[in-house]
Amino acid sequence: MSEIVFTGFPGFIASQLIRRSVNGKHGISAIVLPSEIGKAQQEGRKIQQETGCGPIRLIPGDITAVGLGLAAEDAEYLKGQEVVFWHLAAIYDLAVPRQAAWKVNVEGTKNVNNFVLSLPKLKRYIYFSTAYVAGSRQGMLYEHELIRPEKFKNFYEETKFEAEVLTEELKKQVPVTIIRPGIVRGHSVTGETVKFDGPYFFLNMIDKVRKLPAIPYLGRSSAYINIVPIDYILDASIYLSSLPEGAGKTVHLTDPNPHPVEEVYRKMVNEMTGKMPKARVPHRLAEWSLSASPVRKFLGVEKETLDYLTWQASFDTAEAQALLKGSGIQCADFLETMPQMVRFYESHKTDKKYQIVIH
Repeated sequence: MSEIVFTGFPGFIASQLIRRSVNGKHGISAIVLPSEIGKAQQEGRKIQQETGCGPIRLIPGDITAVGLGLAAEDAEYLKGQEVVFWHLAAIYDLAVPRQAAWKVNVEGTKNVNNFVLSLPKLKRYIYFSTAYVAGSRQGMLYEHELIRPEKFKNFYEETKFEAEVLTEELKKQVPVTIIRPGIVRGHSVTGETVKFDGPYFFLNMIDKVRKLPAIPYLGRSSAYINIVPIDYILDASIYLSSLPEGAGKTVHLTDPNPHPVEEVYRKMVNEMTGKMPKARVPHRLAEWSLSASPVRKFLGVEKETLDYLTWQASFDTAEAQALLKGSGIQCADFLETMPQMVRFYESHKTDKKYQIVIH
């Protein structure tokens, strides 16, 4: 029997991928930090109740350790199986310090890659990167490109770039599919998510200033922003993981039809308050304000978020669209499905488990 193995469980994307992968035809294993085992057991039981699947094999391990910190019997078990290996474990935080990001995102991926090379029956290796490995590069960004930019907007981008460089090398030896998602939001139909980060920072801010006579734009922007629903990421990546043509490919799971930053912001303000934004706070003033920790904490916004509002870049999706052709899998329009996102946010905004700690 074959085995589907995940890192990054019980994180949101890994948990949802497991829900969609259980069908009785293969076992499911997750390499889990010992400190996360309790949470993983709870999430595993929840998945069993929802899907009727058998137990998920939880394997204690640590991607920052050589050999992933696996017990000898666990490593031997995986080496004896036909394996589809999903590597999702990473620090997803725009404000992460470099040392912490490097240890997990780069050294961790190096260890995972080495372990994957030791699996004699590996069927596919799916690595979750990010479309933002492009750093400060502008213009049209292509899927086949992995070009070191002059600079990165944050250490998250830098370490994910370095990790993708390592994984790109594996294409010469094993069947790898590299997934580059855009900025991920909740489900396009239900609005469901597990944390309010990324585009939700703007909902936090709008919620805090909604009683002002006028809600201003943040600077002026002619850029587009690429935000994709989690269901598109899940459906597309699972489809690609078993598609023979997906091996050896890097794909942008980004919105082929993104919207301008200001149009998205206008829609958010309108959905949240019934108003339209008026006037503008200069970009530099917004940046200066968010440099102060009390302001960031009050508004619920990371300063690094502003870097994406004026970034002039577009993601080519020709490879992804060609591979997904005929599957019926499409990216839902952000503006059309924003009401679901806002409804879910409004229902859960006071629940601290959804809010990110802002430093």
